[in-house]
Amino acid sequence: RDKNMNCIKITIDKESNTISVWNNGQGIPVVMHKEEKMFVPSMIFGHLLTSSNYNDEEEKVTGGRNGYGAKLCNIFSTKFIVETASIQYKRQFKQTWGSNMTKTSEPKIKDFMGEDFTKITFSPDLAKFGMETLDDDIIALMSRRAYDVAASAKGVKVFLNGNRINIKSFKDYVETFVKDVKEEGTKIVHEVCGERWEVAMTTSPNGFQQMSFVNSIATTKGGRHVDHVVDLIVKQLIALLKKKNKGGVAIKPFQIKNHMWIFINCLIVNPTFDSQTKENMTLQAKSFGSKCNLSEKFITQVTKSGIVESVLSWAKFKAQTELNKVGGKKQMKIKGVPKLEDANEAGTRNALRCTLILTEGDSAKSLAVSGLGVIGRDYYGVFPLKGKLLNVREATHKQLLENQEINNLVKILGLQYKKKYRTVDDMKSLRYGKVMIMT
Repeated sequence: RDKNMNCIKITIDKESNTISVWNNGQGIPVVMHKEEKMFVPSMIFGHLLTSSNYNDEEEKVTGGRNGYGAKLCNIFSTKFIVETASIQYKRQFKQTWGSNMTKTSEPKIKDFMGEDFTKITFSPDLAKFGMETLDDDIIALMSRRAYDVAASAKGVKVFLNGNRINIKSFKDYVETFVKDVKEEGTKIVHEVCGERWEVAMTTSPNGFQQMSFVNSIATTKGGRHVDHVVDLIVKQLIALLKKKNKGGVAIKPFQIKNHMWIFINCLIVNPTFDSQTKENMTLQAKSFGSKCNLSEKFITQVTKSGIVESVLSWAKFKAQTELNKVGGKKQMKIKGVPKLEDANEAGTRNALRCTLILTEGDSAKSLAVSGLGVIGRDYYGVFPLKGKLLNVREATHKQLLENQEINNLVKILGLQYKKKYRTVDDMKSLRYGKVMIMT
């Protein structure tokens, strides 16, 4: 991009089905191409398999490489006009194509002594898109692109239909983007990381989200530049989360990522994409031409942005869900609990009348079982405990899940984690109504 270019003007006229884009950057050379024997602007916009950007050895931070985008716009238009002026060559150029680039006028060349500019005006061939007019959705999409340019092109004033877009920086864009969905207490963390990287992050209420630009191209599906930045942040967060979540469910990198909303504006040397729409950037990080160096201050602000609390809240919910899976339920017969002598009426409509006798070891169990021969097995069950039982008051989620003795008791009694049994109605979901500890 020409560093002197500081203004872009976009006009979308629904009534006349006309779209124009103007900028005051360095004009296209108004000169005959030595090999192609045509003016350079004619070659760039009106002839396939021609471009000024083929040299892959040259490091460029532009978007297009082979010139397809401009020519496809010409092909899918009923009218396509190129105007450019170059003070270097002291010439102004204008040429018009029609009927999907099948017809063309002769270039009009005249002397020029003003400021450089380039303007493209075209009328989309709506019939080829099954349309009769530029509908509101298409206009909104094009207008959105104008806002994207205002955000990603530093130091450039962008006008849409004569009005300047009120986005003066990438940070303004991010704040505008998230203001309607940002939850109370969350913060946007922003940093300019050198000349080629700018990053912002906030917490996401709807899984991982990203909005990124590579050389001002909106990479709506992300790519390796997004992975590069996200990995840097997650690496710093995971150590902190492990400290704060001791004994809880294991937190994996992708689970932290699911709570992030990341915004990236970067310049990549000779980027590659997986399609002509350029939604996903595929170039490997080693070839970016620069690195995103996030400061300690940025990482500290990230830890205070609300994402740590969001991930811990999710981890707590996950832990509870896992505990619920191993919780008990009211059922007549249960399997997989060795040495249990279950009451005949356990888990039935008479469950509240049943008593579970807990004994210390197998020998005490034998004594209790012999007593059942006298009082009967309908309302009494026996289960032997091994050694010292886990104190669940201070136990971690992991300890609860891994302690077989506790899991067996939960299953036998039909207990549900986090449920409080204060009334008779609460206890109707249990397999036993009473517990007797025989020591």
